Amino acid sequence: MIIALSPPVLSCGLMYIPGPFAESDTARIAEFVSAHPLATLAGVEDGRPVVDHLPFMCLDRLAPGGTMVAHTAKGNATWRLGERGAEVVLAFSGASAYISPSFYPSKARTHEVVPTWNYSTVHVRGTLRCVHDEAEKLAIVTMLTDRMEASRPVPWKVTDAPAPYIAKMLAGIVGLRLEMQSVTAKTKASQNRTAEDRRGVVEGLAADEGNREAAALAGELLSRLAQLESRRTPVRFTTTAPHFNPGTRDLAEP
Repeated sequence: MIIALSPPVLSCGLMYIPGPFAESDTARIAEFVSAHPLATLAGVEDGRPVVDHLPFMCLDRLAPGGTMVAHTAKGNATWRLGERGAEVVLAFSGASAYISPSFYPSKARTHEVVPTWNYSTVHVRGTLRCVHDEAEKLAIVTMLTDRMEASRPVPWKVTDAPAPYIAKMLAGIVGLRLEMQSVTAKTKASQNRTAEDRRGVVEGLAADEGNREAAALAGELLSRLAQLESRRTPVRFTTTAPHFNPGTRDLAEP
């Protein structure tokens, strides 16, 4: 039995999301971005695509109207997108793993299986702005540092370095602020397979230490789907398009 957690037919201007893979849990989405801060930034400058990789941190809420911050070297032309308030997309990805047809028990019976790839991703679209004020840049650097150092036994702080040195480093960077317009999320973890094949995926991934995150995600979804099946509770979903609506906690799919 296969239970769809979302509508069977969806389309998205930013990302292709078949119904079973649409992610609508706002808390899970925010946690995922926090755990995978390195974003792939995509924009257009002078008619040419610009792609870069920068860690971003959410200042308030991961939703339209919210703000994310980052910084980059002045030598990196990406920041010029922010000078004109360009629209960009940030892609946060993780839990990625190759799925072999051999993982599926159904292969032995039908052989009607093919390889695929599991992963989770969140796309954040918004307007990029530059930050040149030294105090604001220091605040951004401090926030990012404190967040990344928080789990360390002895966290390093910006104030641990000599003030003149920090001032010199700040002079060589540009702060970035992203004013969020939409958030779209996708979790592809074999939800479209039977319960038997989903268990095979979890076992297959667990056999490889390098697939720990993907195995944990597939296992979590397997448990959630099993609970839904045992309760025989109708699954409610939204058919409106995934732009974050913090009031209803729905993520619509464009």
